[in-house]
Amino acid sequence: MHIVVAGATGATGSLVVRQAAAAGHRVTALVRDPRTYAAPPGAEVRPAQVVEDEDLELPADVDVVISAIGGRSLRSTEPVCSTGTRHLVEALARRGGRGRLVVVSATPVLTTGIGEPFWHRRVVRPLVRRIGRALYDDIAAMEALLRASGPDCAWTIVRPGYLVDAGPTDYRLVPEANAPTSASRTDLADALLALATDESAIGRSYGLRRGRPVPSAA
Repeated sequence: MHIVVAGATGATGSLVVRQAAAAGHRVTALVRDPRTYAAPPGAEVRPAQVVEDEDLELPADVDVVISAIGGRSLRSTEPVCSTGTRHLVEALARRGGRGRLVVVSATPVLTTGIGEPFWHRRVVRPLVRRIGRALYDDIAAMEALLRASGPDCAWTIVRPGYLVDAGPTDYRLVPEANAPTSASRTDLADALLALATDESAIGRSYGLRRGRPVPSAA
């Protein structure tokens, strides 16, 4: 499978690239400046301005795009997610056929409160949304864009909680609900790759529930 990774230089995107290459997939990393990016063995590098380029081009034989683009902090105001995702959707549509796209969203975007304890739904999530209003409005706009994309885009959304740099756990994906726990970036990368090959995940969203640490191999 040919997997294209947007946001490949970020903390999550770089893990997706490494894990996908290690699993034997053909991987293309979209990066702003290839000179500053050390690709892992088995990964190709393609210069691309995903957020800025309205005429973004993707490899002709791409099977799935995994997007880990996002704002740099809760105070981010630039519409990175919605703009970059629109360019990816349009680039997939220009290729013809139905483009597969798996994206990283965030727990505070799901406003129904499904999967959250009462205190988290009434106190924590509203507070986080207020602090990062522009950031989460941008991510919510990204989700709305995907849901309105029609038959050209076969999308899947993953909403992790607060991301931490940690090893793998026996995580669980929670369909159409939130998982109000922190999430390991390693687990998130693994989940994105698993969903990219799962046809039943098309048109669905998932929370990511952190589990028990997986013992390292001796």
